[in-house]
Amino acid sequence: MQKGYQVTFFTQQERLHGRRPLAQWLIEEARKLGVRGATLNGALVGFGHDGQIHWMNILDFSEQPVQVTLILSQEEERGLFAHLEQQQVEVFFVRSPVEFGNLGRI
Repeated sequence: MQKGYQVTFFTQQERLHGRRPLAQWLIEEARKLGVRGATLNGALVGFGHDGQIHWMNILDFSEQPVQVTLILSQEEERGLFAHLEQQQVEVFFVRSPVEFGNLGRI
């Protein structure tokens, strides 16, 4: 069993970093940094710091709330956050300490 962090980033489908959707960019950067996995989840509805409700609309997904979740070793977490600071990423996140591992053969 390893100790590390679960990090979840909260954003919207339409939010960009440079010219790329932020959620997709986060997953691609995590992969480049050697993170073992990441999950992108979409929500039906949510609201953020501005209090504005954001809905998933069947005709327009741009305001869909999304979250990117990663399970990171302590070393991976330090490297990821150093990279995000260097890239001047602006995003809300939650970081929680976790224990993780694999059962069986993977």
